[in-house]
Amino acid sequence: MMIASIGAIGIGVFPETTGTLHLLVSGITFFFTGLSAIISYSISRLLMSIISVALGLITLVIFVLYASALFFGSGYLGLGPGGLERVMAYAALIWVIGIGAHFMGRTG
Repeated sequence: MMIASIGAIGIGVFPETTGTLHLLVSGITFFFTGLSAIISYSISRLLMSIISVALGLITLVIFVLYASALFFGSGYLGLGPGGLERVMAYAALIWVIGIGAHFMGRTG
């Protein structure tokens, strides 16, 4: 998650107008957030584990689809580049908020 957080800082430092640098830090952020979500299943309770894996898989699958569409020119699933990116970002953000709330609510 630390690598994803550093990537998220990079997104703020390198906005979309910087081109390649923005793509690099965005890729780092989404890849490692999706990976963190999947790995977190082992430290969460059952329901949150299932939700974490599902959101992590959504983030990673959409990341691969987005990257391939970006480099090969098609495959945005009819959502366009912005729509597909939003699906990826929403899945990642929902997991981050959910896992934070999950850990805040744990008593032991």
